[in-house]
Amino acid sequence: MNELPIARERSGHIGDAAPAMMVDEFTGRTLTGFARLLFAISAIVVTCLSLNQLLNLQLLVGVVFIENRYLYLLAAALFPLIFLVFPAHKNSLGHIPWYDWLLAALAYGLLIWFALQAERILSEGWEYGAPRLAKVFAGILWLLILEGLRRTSGWPMTVIVGVFSLYPVVAGAIPNPLKGSPQAFDDTLAYHLASAESAFGIPMRAFAEIVVGFIIFGIALNNTGGGRFFNDLAFALVGRWRGGAAQVGIVSSALQGSISGSVISNVISSGVVTIPAMKRSGFRADYAGAVEAVSSTGAVLMPPVMGSTAFVMASFLGKSYGEIALAATIPALLFYIALVVQVDAYSARLGLKGLPASELPKLSAVMKDGWLYIPVFAMLVFLLVSLQEEALAPFYATGLLIAINQALPSHRMNGAQLIDFAVAVARGLAELVAILLAIGFIIGALSVTGLAGTLANDLVYLAGNAPLVLLVMGALTSFIFGMGMTVTACYIFLAIVLAPPLIKAGLDPLAVHLFIMYWGMVSFITPPVALATFAAAPLAGVSAMKIGIQSIRLGTAIYFVPFCFVLNPALLFIGDPPTVTIAIGAAFAGVIVMAAALQGFVLWIGQIPNHIFGWLARACMIAGGMLLATPSPRLTGFSFAANLAAGATLAAAGLLILSLSLHATEKRRITP
Repeated sequence: MNELPIARERSGHIGDAAPAMMVDEFTGRTLTGFARLLFAISAIVVTCLSLNQLLNLQLLVGVVFIENRYLYLLAAALFPLIFLVFPAHKNSLGHIPWYDWLLAALAYGLLIWFALQAERILSEGWEYGAPRLAKVFAGILWLLILEGLRRTSGWPMTVIVGVFSLYPVVAGAIPNPLKGSPQAFDDTLAYHLASAESAFGIPMRAFAEIVVGFIIFGIALNNTGGGRFFNDLAFALVGRWRGGAAQVGIVSSALQGSISGSVISNVISSGVVTIPAMKRSGFRADYAGAVEAVSSTGAVLMPPVMGSTAFVMASFLGKSYGEIALAATIPALLFYIALVVQVDAYSARLGLKGLPASELPKLSAVMKDGWLYIPVFAMLVFLLVSLQEEALAPFYATGLLIAINQALPSHRMNGAQLIDFAVAVARGLAELVAILLAIGFIIGALSVTGLAGTLANDLVYLAGNAPLVLLVMGALTSFIFGMGMTVTACYIFLAIVLAPPLIKAGLDPLAVHLFIMYWGMVSFITPPVALATFAAAPLAGVSAMKIGIQSIRLGTAIYFVPFCFVLNPALLFIGDPPTVTIAIGAAFAGVIVMAAALQGFVLWIGQIPNHIFGWLARACMIAGGMLLATPSPRLTGFSFAANLAAGATLAAAGLLILSLSLHATEKRRITP
């Protein structure tokens, strides 16, 4: 399940063929004829609707675009497309059957009807007292949304959402602490489709206000050759390093994913170049696939865009985007530093070299060809950070990107490619809408029963008011709900259900929201789901499970770093400057030591041997690294300074043991 469709690079670009071969596996039917035209028109309509709402353009004279009407119209332009692009079963991947056209028309008609009733819905309070016809239409639309979810996310997710959505019907019969205020079946369905707390609640509002623009920008970036530019830039910068092909994969994926926000399309568009290059350089196929899967997953956690989830988080916390991006910077860098150190250690152990200069593009040539992206990114960052125009920034950036791209003959898209771009936008937006509407059902069920308000207290009680226990519970919950969900959808749900109890336990709100976002990403590289590894498997030519096992080891930081910053908020620049500076320096030292120990090689010292002293050195380094990265009194009961001292001592002891062990081994080797 990907968040953005995989957009094919223009002819002649690196990696042109392979991504195109992979498209249908992740995005359904190949659209032709009238359906293709319909998708392109839908993309234009959605863009106009969004800009009309954001800029108050009043394009439709006499029509009042109150919020719920805008959301219904946005859904009407996108949700019906799900039935045209995602088949009911694998055997209907070819032409669109009549019943899918019928379902699309039915969904469109129902959503337009609700849009026309928008003012009545508000003035007459339909969420609690809808007329009979509205209840019937709500029931049909509820079924259509569940079917749309099944087509995009599969049966398991559909069953979970379906059961949760009907929880209000049986809420009165469920024992405490999950007991809630019961609702009749028809009233529950009306609440889901008419209230501002369910399908058209927080998830859809966040999508409509912020996410639309960033999805359009990410797809524009891909369709104008951004993926090729990022790959070439990474090759030029780090291709000569030890294990250079893998380091290229890390840098390229970090650059692409931080903008596009799609793990799956990032794996494919970057991996089609980097995975074969890693294999040619001597990396095992499963290791090469794991490097790409892990680095692509971590990229969604990297500013500036963070898969657009940062903007949803900002609305939840009432903070500016700049604050969110700044706080997310150190954790993301810790993740990538750990990955770079592990890849370097692996390369050193196997004696893998960098790529020859003859195979690498020159940095000057890369920048000469891709200079158009520099003013675009500069504008995006300026609007986001300086002017705090989170909603409009991606639209302006997209406009500038397309204007420059079309002005350059060597980059210009022709008419067919522009339609490809519009179709890709509609597909990406429609898929996310189907998921967010369904996720809204869960939030609505908790809201109408009153459980959302009491669940925080109940979870804190079950955890015995122990923050660490609650964090572990939260990590497992985030992991489970991250299976098959988009990053944004998973985050929105957990921000409603899980964040309040963690905050109530005394943890920093910003740290908590980043924590659940990180753990929502874990399922992308953790078997049995591990969607990123399944995307990498065909490119690596090895099973997804083998890649998944390697990914767990390589991606250790994604499991560990969230506990670091949630227990030590100084890593998010929260606290006085001396504490923040010491905490960040110690965290980088700790993560580097841990990564080296896990991979079995320490720079300037050598390979960790597989005997008692080697294992003792590893244990000391890992324990010391953990204390350096998380010197929290909540973890050990000791003071911040005492934990830092203990961590530094253990890490130094591990390095000393390793040095003495290797020295003794070398001495025995050369002694006759």
